[in-house]
Amino acid sequence: MSEIKRLGSGSGSSSWLGMAAISLLCLLLLGVPQPAFAQKTIRISFATGGTGGVWYPYGGVMANIISKHLPDVEANVEVTSASVDNALLLGAGKVELAFMFGDVGYEGYTGKGRFKEKIPMRCLASLYPSVTHIVCLDGTGITSVKDLKGKRISTGAPGSATEVVALRILEAYGLNPEKDVNRDRLSAAESAGALKDRKIDAYFWTGGVPTSSVVDLAATPGLKIRLIDHADAVDKLIEKYGPIYYKSVCAANTYPRVDYDVTTVTAGNFLTSLEKMDEKLAYRIVKVLFDNREELIVGHKVAQELKLETAVLGAPYPLHKGAAQFYKEKGVKLP
Repeated sequence: MSEIKRLGSGSGSSSWLGMAAISLLCLLLLGVPQPAFAQKTIRISFATGGTGGVWYPYGGVMANIISKHLPDVEANVEVTSASVDNALLLGAGKVELAFMFGDVGYEGYTGKGRFKEKIPMRCLASLYPSVTHIVCLDGTGITSVKDLKGKRISTGAPGSATEVVALRILEAYGLNPEKDVNRDRLSAAESAGALKDRKIDAYFWTGGVPTSSVVDLAATPGLKIRLIDHADAVDKLIEKYGPIYYKSVCAANTYPRVDYDVTTVTAGNFLTSLEKMDEKLAYRIVKVLFDNREELIVGHKVAQELKLETAVLGAPYPLHKGAAQFYKEKGVKLP
């Protein structure tokens, strides 16, 4: 009795905590759910892109919002080489979400080009247009795509959408990517660094505008970049690869000291899953992103392009059934 008294008299809070711990253990053993101690039960890997582009930081903002506002879901982003890599990761079941550029997504879905098998991809949302940049330094004599002949250029990271469209644009202008240029395969950040150090003469980059690595390069003291027009390639690209690409303009002053409009090859970017993703989960992911759109925009201004009126447009593969349910509820006309 004295022993029990002594243990109880040392601290009322210690006694209470001990009893609470024993009670919790009993409840857990009995299988009674404890909401206060609930764990994340759904884990999502999100394939994005390189650290110098738009996809990685934008994917990080999306993952944070999903994890924050869906109590049972934890989303983590993966650094990748972008679209081709993302499609292969999706097809192998190693990620649940991925950013996808339209042309690569179309090839993956149809099992063409670099893909030996069809990947049952589904669109959750059309996110924003992705603009191809051809970047060089002003005053080097490079003023057109044809001027890249014999030059050392970067056509983007291996397996990226940048690489796919860069090779296609070069071919559309009559240049053989393997013979007519000296080709490096660098990411956006690596390409910007190599141009800054004059290790390359020009580089391709396909992504949202403005892209941070291009902004940083354009703002570098003592350097002035030049962006090269290339929208003349669009008709040939459509003829060979289908209605994936379109012409657009990168407006003057999008980048520091680039005070002129630049005509570009552009295609869509899509938030993508596999067909087998649970319909309720797909619905919840799309809903939480639109419900927290303002928070998305604070995290990355490219989210300004996420709009209900364009979210179902241009996808090279079908909408996921869960996403389609959300858009129907919002009165969006489905394709």
